[in-house]
Amino acid sequence: MQFKQHGFIGFNLITYGFVPLTNSSEDITAVQRAQDFYHGWFLNPFTFGDYPETMKKNVGSRLPIFTQSESNLVKGSIDFLGINFYFSFYVKDNPRSLYIKERDYAADVAAEFIVYTTNEASTDEIPITPWTLQGLLDSLKNIYGNFPIYIHENGQQTHRNSSLEDWPRINYLQEYIGSILHMLRNGHDIRGYFVWSFMDVFELLSGYEFTYGLYYVDLKDPTLRRQPKLSSVWYSNFLNNRTMDPMVAMQIEKNSSLHDAI
Repeated sequence: MQFKQHGFIGFNLITYGFVPLTNSSEDITAVQRAQDFYHGWFLNPFTFGDYPETMKKNVGSRLPIFTQSESNLVKGSIDFLGINFYFSFYVKDNPRSLYIKERDYAADVAAEFIVYTTNEASTDEIPITPWTLQGLLDSLKNIYGNFPIYIHENGQQTHRNSSLEDWPRINYLQEYIGSILHMLRNGHDIRGYFVWSFMDVFELLSGYEFTYGLYYVDLKDPTLRRQPKLSSVWYSNFLNNRTMDPMVAMQIEKNSSLHDAI
């Protein structure tokens, strides 16, 4: 007798919000090109069995070709999509890069990327732009269908030795988690959300300079003592459907009022 296990297999992808720098047709097309290179490079084969046409055109013979058997094997091979989402970018068309002699991935995209910022964000914080996450999910749904989505990573960075009263992180989580309800009502099949991260860790891009943890880790202590940040209290209350501490609730309301005023 043979037993077959049925798994729920997915793929995790680092994603970005892309916004055209201007309303010109060139910048709008550049956004689509950026989506093809950063997201479609992986999702097109999983969905359609081949790379995006834009990539095949711009990369040319340097891009590998799927055989028919490879295409059939990879097409429709994932059951869900996991995404990591932090940053968004303005996208500006840059066709001149296509004429660079020594071509590479960045030149093939033929676009310039400018970090999307908001007036209220400090230079050390990731701008809070949940509407760009919704725009990303809308785009993925329109192109690849309504995949079950798991947001595997989302969170705010702060300097390692910043205050344990990490209001920027609380504001960030409040806005993004709140926006997910709106996305669900708009038909997105979001199955889960995970905050990055439980505690301060070594980060891929910034090492120990910036941290994302709900718990502070004292690297100078031989025991690596952990201390809860205020965001851990907020998140615990949210997960357990507990009444928010009145002082925390008042500060969140104050911050939200400032955000709306700006």
